[in-house]
Amino acid sequence: MTTTDTLRDPTPADQFGRAVAARLSAGTEEISYEARERLRAARVRALQVRRKPEAAPVLVGQRGGAGSLALGDGSPGLWTRIASVLPLLLLAGGLVLLHGFQSDLRANELAEVDAALLTDDLPPAAYADPGFVQFLKQQSSRAE
Repeated sequence: MTTTDTLRDPTPADQFGRAVAARLSAGTEEISYEARERLRAARVRALQVRRKPEAAPVLVGQRGGAGSLALGDGSPGLWTRIASVLPLLLLAGGLVLLHGFQSDLRANELAEVDAALLTDDLPPAAYADPGFVQFLKQQSSRAE
């Protein structure tokens, strides 16, 4: 066991792995020498074929006890810079379009209200009269 194994509690997966390894190792004395050598060679080939991680995270840019994780050598490439700025540009563009659409919609609504007020039979001052609301309620109850 290494020191890292003694520092953490073995998980159920670790315990299962150790049990399987012990079970497989228990029968090696009963196998012939040729079979053991073939198994050893197969293990060596399997370890050689095993895929290595593409790029391990590297701690870069340590300043005042703070650091950041980066892949590779730590210098961002052109595509990384474009990919980091593109969402911000899309968000800003979407907000500008949304603001323009909302402004046009509000202006059209106000224009419709103004046109209705100007073409109506009542003068605009009648809408400010407190008794006008009561008049509208009486008209609607008569219509029903």
